[in-house]
Parts: sequence; structure tokens; C-alpha cells
Amino acid sequence: MDMTRIRDRMVEQHLTRRGIGDRSVIRAMRTVPRERFVDPGYEEFAYEDAPLSIGDGQTISQPFIVALMLEKADLDAGDKVLEVGTGSGYASALISRIAKHVYSVERHERLALQARERFEALGYKNIDVRVGDGSKGWAKAAPFDAIIVSAGAPEVPLALKEQLDLGGRLIIPVGRGDAQRLKRITRVGAEAFEEDDLGGVLFVPLIGEDAWTAVHPMYTAAPSARAEAPPHQLIADAAEEFSSLDERRFAALFDRFAESRIVLLGESTHGTAEFYEARAAISRHLVEHHGFNLIAVEADWPDAAAIDRWTKGQASKGAAPFGRFPEWMWRNIEFSTFAGWMKEQNQRRAALRKDPIRFYGLDLYNMSGSIRSVLDYLESVSPETAAIARERYGCLSPWQSNPATYGRAVLTDAYRSCEDAVLKQCTELLTRSLDDVAPDGDDFLNAAQSARLLTAAERYYRVMYYGGSQAWNLRDTYMADTIERLLDFHGPTAKIIIWAHNSHIGDARYTEMGTARDELNLGQLCRQRFDGMTSLIGLGTHCGEVIAASDWDGEAEKKQVNSSLPQSCERLCHDSGKPRFLLDLNANEELHASLVEQRLQRFIGVIYRPETERLSHYMATSLSRQYDAFLWFDETRALSPLAPQEPGVGDQETFPFGL
Repeated sequence: MDMTRIRDRMVEQHLTRRGIGDRSVIRAMRTVPRERFVDPGYEEFAYEDAPLSIGDGQTISQPFIVALMLEKADLDAGDKVLEVGTGSGYASALISRIAKHVYSVERHERLALQARERFEALGYKNIDVRVGDGSKGWAKAAPFDAIIVSAGAPEVPLALKEQLDLGGRLIIPVGRGDAQRLKRITRVGAEAFEEDDLGGVLFVPLIGEDAWTAVHPMYTAAPSARAEAPPHQLIADAAEEFSSLDERRFAALFDRFAESRIVLLGESTHGTAEFYEARAAISRHLVEHHGFNLIAVEADWPDAAAIDRWTKGQASKGAAPFGRFPEWMWRNIEFSTFAGWMKEQNQRRAALRKDPIRFYGLDLYNMSGSIRSVLDYLESVSPETAAIARERYGCLSPWQSNPATYGRAVLTDAYRSCEDAVLKQCTELLTRSLDDVAPDGDDFLNAAQSARLLTAAERYYRVMYYGGSQAWNLRDTYMADTIERLLDFHGPTAKIIIWAHNSHIGDARYTEMGTARDELNLGQLCRQRFDGMTSLIGLGTHCGEVIAASDWDGEAEKKQVNSSLPQSCERLCHDSGKPRFLLDLNANEELHASLVEQRLQRFIGVIYRPETERLSHYMATSLSRQYDAFLWFDETRALSPLAPQEPGVGDQETFPFGL
């Protein structure tokens, strides 16, 4: 990998575009090789704008935050600087390329020793590192022109303020959990200081005598003081409760979205029964009472096309749909019941000479099948490389805040050498799939989709092969383009309901996806392209059971969902004491304001790893900006997967699932 080019891209995309303008900071960020400061095996992730684990419960901060802190410290070439929290040594290295000398304090001896070795290997000789209590600073080396603290404190340690020279700047995160604020303290006199608030941040705790003690580092449990009433009480007051999904009151709650042209219904897991049942009930109501006539889901086009033909009473062809991992996402009792309703609805419509309800897949053709092709090929030439690839596909999700769960995700020579052969296999697989699905009543629509896919196939499969944010952005842009084309194809009266994961339908601009990684998503694109005609509804749960796998291409397992983390969005909903409700996030200004602040939110896909849940399944989001409404089920149960269908079993009446 050309690290210099990737480093320059990081500077352009994540720093200068977001307002970092200090030339000395930009020059240092272009010069210091961040890949030398991450653990072996994670070099390829070094220039993503995200924090990475370095062990001992510590992280190397995301590049934008490091650059912001350095810029706000207003460093000069002759400055003497103290850094509190050496960690990997990356920030100290950057400072050393700007200032005259750096003194760095680290609590963990292993990290301090590693940092010294890195500085020596890179020839950075103007950095001194010692092991100690960072909250006490480095009195013997004081005073400092600038002090930069890379961990959050409950308040500004007095020792650090006293070690500032006149005119010196202290940059430090202060506060509890998700209420941390980045502060700049400037010494303007012997006992006088000025304070600036630089915005919200989230750092590991600063452990020390004048900070959080080692006995009590879990600072996230403190209640938020943002609103006069605590957020969970505001949620309780605004919650519109229902007793079951069958009662008329539940469906009627969604009349408020009847004027939208696009209604997106999310899910915080791919394996929860209530999410499928709720979306089915909402969809039935919007179709029967408000003129919605298209339903599109997070699934491959050919598989959904088979369901669409079946609901219209047309003959089936080819293999039964949804036969690849993760089969349970659509091959389950909850969805098959809804498919049966669509078939009955279309029979009634046919008798009345009305157009049928149409069912479409939004996803790129055969994503799961293509990944299976990648794994099969790698298994035949390098089982070790196949194991790495399987781990990558299982974990490359936009809510992953730490690549520790990627396992040995480094791209080996064997992986690169397989690239062209795998791309050829995937393109052939796509061509066969297009041949299977093209002959249909919607020849023009299918032909147009096929032509677009074949044109972009090589680019897509190459991006998918390596994963990362490019693959995510390509996928969600494709889904948004498909929605736009479906609405154009079916005319100005067409109205569409979309089923997809919360990470697709919640506006990415108000999550770590958009703020830290420059990722976009379907909900954001629908809002931008259909302003005022789009409603985004997220779904969430506190605990219960879920169907998920432990690894990509693994077996479906029924797993216990951990109770939501303190101060997460889900914990606020749980603490409201209401078991089931709809929360209209735009109906109450006080509620909306209290949920604007970013908090952790849980995302479980087809992979669930409860043992690493914080790192594997949470990211920071603004709930009230991300969605228009949030549907809550405090305790949920797992989907009911169907048994695999044997070849030749089933007929026209029971296709596609052989029920």
C-alpha cells in the first residue's frame, strides 16, 4: 500500500476539508507515518479517521481530533510542550515536528517503552518520555508554552494550570462520559486564566491523583445535566405507548407519515422478530390506507424479484431465493407471513383491475454470493488467507469503532495475488444472475439495472474485495439510485416503504459515520434528494434474544442481547420505564434538544459478538437528528428461521419458502 498517498488523502479528506488550516500542523500530519504507531496487522487502518486500540484500554485518537488539538494549542517552533498521555506516541511525534522540545508522561510502562522505541527508530530526538501520573504534569521541566492532554478529566487539574508559562495554552477534555468538552485554558496572569470551549469530544479517562482514580474510572455513569428534566423523563413524557402490534392504535400511530413519499423503517439488529412484525404492520397500514404501492428491502434484486413474481401469481424460476448467508434475514416465518399478505393483497387488486403491490431488492446483485465466491476461491489457494478474508467481511461495518475484532486483518501477499481471479469469478457470477432475472414483465427496468451493474461491476467488486468506507458508500449510493429509478419508473403517484438496518436509514451526517469517516448512507441521500418527502424511523431494543452468527458465513445462533450500556440512547429509552412506544422526535422541542447531543447507540448486524459489544456494536449518534421517530421495544425475541428448503420441495402455491 502506498502509505504516502493514503496519508496525503487523509490530510485532504479528513483535515483540510473540515477546517484544519494551520500549515505547521498540516505539514506534520503529512510527515509523521501514523502506520508506525499502530499495532502490527492494523497498518491498513492507520489513515481512517477513527480511533484505534493500542492495548491497556487506551487508544490512538482519530487524526482529526489530534490535528484540532494541535491547531488550538497554537504551537510555535521555539515552544516547550508537555503531552499528558503518551499512548502510542503519535501525538508526541507530531508535536516534535512543530515545537522545539516535547515532554510526555504515560501511566502505562509498556506503552511508554514502545513509544520510546518508535521515536528512536524514526530519529525523533527532541522527545523525553517518563512513566508517571499525568495529572501532576512534569514539574521539573515546567513552565510549558503548551500542555496537551490526551485523556478526559473530571475538571482541570490545578497542577497543569500552574505549570503553564504566561501566555501558555492548555488543551484538555473535561467532563463525564458523553458530556466531555474540549477546553482551552490560557494563562493571562499569575493567577488569571481564560477558558474557551472547543466542542464535544469523547476520550478515555485520565487516571491520576488529580483526575479519575484507578478505583473509579467508569465516569460514564453520571447523569446528564443538559436539560432541566433528565432525558429519560422527557422520553417517558413524550412516549406514545401501545400494548401490542395487533391493536389498531399501533398502526394508526404512523398516520402522521402518510404524506411522505418515502418512509424508511429501520432495525437495530437483523435478527429480531418484533422489528419484522412491526414493519409488516406499518407497511400493511400504509398500503391499505395511504396509497403506498412499492416495498423495497435491504436484499439482492434477483431474490426480491422472485418474491415479487410469486406475489403476482407468476411462475417461479431458478433456485429458491435467499439461499445464501445470511439466510435467516429473509427466510423466516415473520417475513414469509408478510409475503403471504402481499400475495393475497395482489389477488384482491387483480380482481379490481388495480396495479399490484411491487416488491424490490435495493442491494447490489448477489453481495452474499459474491463474498461466498471470494471465500471459496481463497480456500482453494490459501486457507490462511481465506480465514483473514472471512474475518474482514464479518467485521467491516461502519459502526466498528475499533479494529481489534478484525483479527489478523492485514492484507497479505497471498490476498493481493488472488485479486484478479476473484474479480473475474464475481463478474461471471453477476452475469449469470442477470441472465436469470432479466426475462420478465419488467424487461426494461431489469435490462437497465443489468446494464448499469455490468458497467460498474469491476469497480464494485474491487472495492468490495478490500472493504472499508468506499465499499459502504458505493453500496448505499447504489441503493439510493435504485429508489430514485423505481419512483421514476412507476410515476409521480408512486410511494415507497423501505426496510433496512438503522445504519442505512438513520441520517449518517449525525453519526460517527459522517462526522469521523466521511461515510454517507441511504437515509441521508433520501433526505437530500427528496427534501420534505422522506421520513426516517429507527427501531431499537434494550435486551432479549437475537438470531445472528459469530463469524461471516457462520451458523445462525440464538444469542442473548446484552443490556444496553449506561448513558446510551437505548438505556435512556429503557430508563423511561415504558415497554413499547413510538417517540416522535420532532413533536416536542424540549425532547428534540435533549437528544441532539451525541450518545452511544447500538448496531447489531448479521454478526453479533456480545463479548466485545462496546467496540463491535456501538457508535456515537445524535438520535433526534438521525431519525424523525424512534420505535422502541424494551425486551425482544429472536426471529424464527425457516428450515432449508430441499430441492424439488414446494410448488406454485408454497413458493418461495415451501410453507
